[in-house]
Amino acid sequence: MSDLFSARPSIRALLLACAAGTLTPVAFAQEPAADDEMNITVTGRRISQSSEAIGEDKVSNVVAVTREALLSAPSGISGLKMLEQLPGFNVQTDGALGLYEFGNSVQTRAFNLDQIGFVVDGIPTGRSDAFGGSPVFRYVDNENLGVVEAAIGAGDVSLPSYSTLGPVIQYNSIAPQEEMGLFVSQSFGDQDLRRTFIRASTGRVGPFTAYVSRTKLDTELWRGPGTVDREHWEGQIHADLGGDSWARFKFVSNDFFDYDSPTISRAQYNCTVRNALGQCGRNFALIENVPNTTPGFAPLATAPGVYYSNAAYTAVYNLAINVRKDKLYGATFHAGIAEGVWAESTLYWEDKDGYGVSPDGYANSLGRYTPQAQAGLPVVAPKGVQYGLSGVGGDRYGITSKLHWEMGANTVEAGVWAEVDKYHRTQARYNTVGGAPDGAPNLDELVYLRRDYRTKRDTLQIFLKDTLKLADDRFIIDVGFKGLNLDYVHNGYREFDDFYRVVGGVGVPGYGPQINTAHYSDFFLPMAGLLYKFDERTQLFASYAENMALPKGLDDIYSVIRPGGGLVPQPAPERSKNMELGIRTNQGQLYASLAAFYTKFDNRIQSITSLIPGGGLATETFFQNVGRVRSYGVEFAGTYKPSFLNGLAYGNLNVTYNNAKFKDDVPAATPILIADKYIPDSAKWIVSGGVTVEPASWLVANISGKYTSKRWSTFTNSPGSSVPGFTVFSAYVDIGDGISFGPVKGIKVRANVDNLFDKDTLSYISPVVTGDGFFRPLSPRTFQLTISGEI
Repeated sequence: MSDLFSARPSIRALLLACAAGTLTPVAFAQEPAADDEMNITVTGRRISQSSEAIGEDKVSNVVAVTREALLSAPSGISGLKMLEQLPGFNVQTDGALGLYEFGNSVQTRAFNLDQIGFVVDGIPTGRSDAFGGSPVFRYVDNENLGVVEAAIGAGDVSLPSYSTLGPVIQYNSIAPQEEMGLFVSQSFGDQDLRRTFIRASTGRVGPFTAYVSRTKLDTELWRGPGTVDREHWEGQIHADLGGDSWARFKFVSNDFFDYDSPTISRAQYNCTVRNALGQCGRNFALIENVPNTTPGFAPLATAPGVYYSNAAYTAVYNLAINVRKDKLYGATFHAGIAEGVWAESTLYWEDKDGYGVSPDGYANSLGRYTPQAQAGLPVVAPKGVQYGLSGVGGDRYGITSKLHWEMGANTVEAGVWAEVDKYHRTQARYNTVGGAPDGAPNLDELVYLRRDYRTKRDTLQIFLKDTLKLADDRFIIDVGFKGLNLDYVHNGYREFDDFYRVVGGVGVPGYGPQINTAHYSDFFLPMAGLLYKFDERTQLFASYAENMALPKGLDDIYSVIRPGGGLVPQPAPERSKNMELGIRTNQGQLYASLAAFYTKFDNRIQSITSLIPGGGLATETFFQNVGRVRSYGVEFAGTYKPSFLNGLAYGNLNVTYNNAKFKDDVPAATPILIADKYIPDSAKWIVSGGVTVEPASWLVANISGKYTSKRWSTFTNSPGSSVPGFTVFSAYVDIGDGISFGPVKGIKVRANVDNLFDKDTLSYISPVVTGDGFFRPLSPRTFQLTISGEI
């Protein structure tokens, strides 16, 4: 086996020859037999139900990544990168697997990542920000997922979320299998990737089935020094309670550690600006530790005795790390009450803990230490580069309940969701031993304080929905509404001025801890949809939905201190209206969906990013209301399996046109002129597609590509701030079909390659108001080999 792994050149040659693509969500239907016109039998070893993929019988545009597609993706791919081949989604991530938590961006229609709802096995994940939030990629592994279903513009009113302005994405796990077994998958790849996945299944034991899985992933960063380490556990127990009743118990643990990877400027990418070591281009990164005798790293002339006073040391990698330890527990109870009547409740608890480290330069730290010492705070003088510690933690618990009642032509659903989300954020700077960038942190030597606050979010959502089926179920009307009540409390030290102020050039005590609150309530957010079936294969659908969301970034908004120490007034909630009209068809050789949409919303809270003073290339983000936004366009998804090829090959195509613009200027002393400007990072055109071939029973290969059109990095669409469009290709080849060796069965070997032709371009955008943004380059060609089998 070791000879196989050492034969990297031959593996690469095989990949380049067989070229195949990542995560192509394809599903195909064969021609039905003449005596079975209403049944469509799905064929192809990389596909599952076409009805799943195009959202058959849904009143809104719903698309899905099916299990077969998930198992064709590179092992360990993140829960967000899974979405990149779906129509309507502009997904940019850092690295081939998208594991870097601060390097993810998602745009769909007029919405970004923080305005999308995520649900895992009926459990809402809350907000998606990496600081204090619950991003979905911490709670899923693709081997344990059955389907990822995305309602692009108007999620069902029954789905729990206080952050969605329309889109809701559901991640549904596989059920435990009926037979005892052990599934093992081992992956190797570039950047010294090593990933082991093991799932042990009990099989049926009386009324119970269960599994537990463990993932261990270790890899180096593709850009610069540092590593990514992830240990992920999932467990599920399913109990049959008799009749149509059942219970499910779920557990997830995610232990994550990685080193930071910086955003870069366009000048650094184009090599017109270099760092102290001369680095530039797509490999521009944080640096390893260097002695202070290295040119460009000598102590400051104003502090010659402070060896690491040079600000260049704020770009040293081991002072830029992220650590997260998260656990999620869930229990779902489904009670079959009578024919067509059932009730279901899910209780959950999430425990969040972690911290981030960022460096701070000597001069900046000294400027903060001096007035804090004068104000009597327990601080000590900086000794060099600083260890900036940001703590994040808290817990979140809640319950969702639903009653489903079929009454003739009507199906009524009603339910409630209640949640409490508590969060604690701290931020301070400490000395390292000797002030050195590779020195251990000295947490007994506090240099300055910045933040220490707690927040609490209380959420209550109710819903009522009626589905009416007419004309022998050919005409379906969905009407309903949800009500949302949100209470928010921010309590503690918001920013520097709560710890100290400067009066007459001298530091004095600050305003002290403060309490600020917000309340949002709307108990009538309507949704209406209709579905008309022309026949058993073709459907027309239309929907309208209104949504309200808690303003994103509310922690940062309420951390701002107004002149005189005043509290920030409550911002208006974000509100949206989503309309869509579409058609879908499921034919013998083709299935496809086409949807036109129009979206608008008010009070959009938009992030604004700027460099942290003294923080090298580190950035921070704050939020403000930028008024109205509107978006319109079309989304197409289609898959074609021609009968004349006798199953040898099939292809898919996704096309998205999205015109998303601001409608108002931002009022200020100097107004920010963004009216009629394109939303940053929003691509007008996204086109993706792939071809899959099955030349033999033991071989599947695919090549896929994705084109992303020009995007802007600024709110004002400043000249020179656009990112050119680009096309990137991916590939996989899967060998093995039922191969067994002794007790091991189902042996397969899969090779994946990301960025097949090694495209060098900017991909991820961190927007700014004007000028030019900051970026992350597309990762280079990356290979991965996975061997799997089961006992």
